[in-house]
Amino acid sequence: MANVIVIGAQWGDEGKGKITDLLSRSADVIVRSQGGVNAGHTLVVQGQTFKLHLIPSGILYKDKECIIGSGTVVDPKVLLEEIAQLSRLNVSTENLTISQTAHVTMPYHRIIDQASEERRGKHKIGTTGRGIGPTYADKSERTGIRIIDLMNEDSLRQKLEWTVNYKNVILEKLYNLEPLDPATVIEEYIGYAEQLKPYVIDSSLRIYEAIQKRKNILFEGAQGTLLDLDHGTYPYVTSSSPIAGGACVGSGIGPTMIDRVIGVAKAYTTRVGEGPFPTEISGEMGEYLSERGCEFGTTTGRRRRCGWFDAVIGRYAVRINGLDCLAITKLDILDELDEIQVCVAYQLDGKICHHFPSNAKDFARCQPIYKTVPGWKQSTVDCRTLEDLPKKALNYLKFLAELMEVPIAIVSLGASRDQTIIVEDPIHGPKRALLDPNGDVAHNYF
Repeated sequence: MANVIVIGAQWGDEGKGKITDLLSRSADVIVRSQGGVNAGHTLVVQGQTFKLHLIPSGILYKDKECIIGSGTVVDPKVLLEEIAQLSRLNVSTENLTISQTAHVTMPYHRIIDQASEERRGKHKIGTTGRGIGPTYADKSERTGIRIIDLMNEDSLRQKLEWTVNYKNVILEKLYNLEPLDPATVIEEYIGYAEQLKPYVIDSSLRIYEAIQKRKNILFEGAQGTLLDLDHGTYPYVTSSSPIAGGACVGSGIGPTMIDRVIGVAKAYTTRVGEGPFPTEISGEMGEYLSERGCEFGTTTGRRRRCGWFDAVIGRYAVRINGLDCLAITKLDILDELDEIQVCVAYQLDGKICHHFPSNAKDFARCQPIYKTVPGWKQSTVDCRTLEDLPKKALNYLKFLAELMEVPIAIVSLGASRDQTIIVEDPIHGPKRALLDPNGDVAHNYF
């Protein structure tokens, strides 16, 4: 039995969906712990592409329970669209459940989100405009609507009549926008409630009972470490906590119940939206990585900014999350390069900086210090074991493991499930993965 958290070790979009999908084979329960429809996972299974925003990746396995936890904010319209989409693709959602204490994204959240971002002008933070920030803001302000509120029509009517009228003042007076009709909003969400009622549970209790029965539980986060509200590149962050500690809060369990934490990182680095990005590559090489890596956001379609692997933020992710091991994705995107740059430290005000600076202005002024490593100039897409990899590709992975000071458990070489080297299953495997920077020989691979 093992309870494992999967988190993004960069700025999100690291390929967590595929890794979660792979690990779901060994899990009994998959829990989505935070974020909302601002997240997107793209999965490719037997030639079919699945794009999910709220439903955990494990839904593609018939025998797994998938739970949307209380830390997630739920847009009922999008969730029901996902359920319908999966049904059209003959994927059952009968094992899907939703926390009764998860907060609900409302129409006024989306409108305020978009209007606020537009008003920021050149100071915009790169929000997806899906209403996530305002939903979490209402949660903190204690004026939010929760899934459990949807289940009681009288309570829902009473709460929404006040809330919609309150939000209308903001829409009209602050943003000069048309008000919403409370009756229309109420009827729309009563309709959603009827459809969602069969899925609603006390998720914290369900997860705890699964732990007591010694089931394998996989906790799936959205976004990435550097987008954490407290520990990311504030203010260019998301509105929740996508780090390992946030998975405990958003799922309703204690940290002593977690056995392992696996961080997912690309073999290079990407970032979508605004904010500092020390290793960002401009010009032809940046375009090359973007096109070859299909670096467009699942949720917004925005082009992702591309850069070299940044070991400084990588080590920060190890520290903040307590990572046990890594999954490195998109190694194949580097196959054709003669040389590859890896950021090993920053230069700040004439000094070498090995640690992520918490001051956003300092971080924006950091200049990367690179180490050049040779490319392998061979395709890796058909590699299925470490022994299949070109020696220089293997050396590159070993170098990343040394810089991050954690072993590598999984290497992804394409979008499909089978394009993967599973060095060690983080759920059923031993505490140390095989591609270990501290070992000279790892199961005869070196």
